[in-house]
Amino acid sequence: MSDVDYDNESKFMRKAKENPFVPVGMAGFFAIVGYRLWKMKSRGETKMSVHLIHMRVAAQGFVVGAMTLGVIYTMYRDFVVKPREAQKALHPK
Repeated sequence: MSDVDYDNESKFMRKAKENPFVPVGMAGFFAIVGYRLWKMKSRGETKMSVHLIHMRVAAQGFVVGAMTLGVIYTMYRDFVVKPREAQKALHPK
């Protein structure tokens, strides 16, 4: 592997470790889009544009949900867990 490939891979892994809901959101997005594209052949009388709009809304909804959970997780980690650990470090039993 070249240095550029290694840097990009390590950057992605570092970002995934910092915010674990980014890969979840990406995986969900691609799963929903793939499923809806596969299901397109049996859409019946639904117009193509309506089917694509529903696919887009479902995929965006999943990503927004993953982002929201990521923000809640980060806030919990920063404002509940870290202060608790700092408090325990100051006052060992």
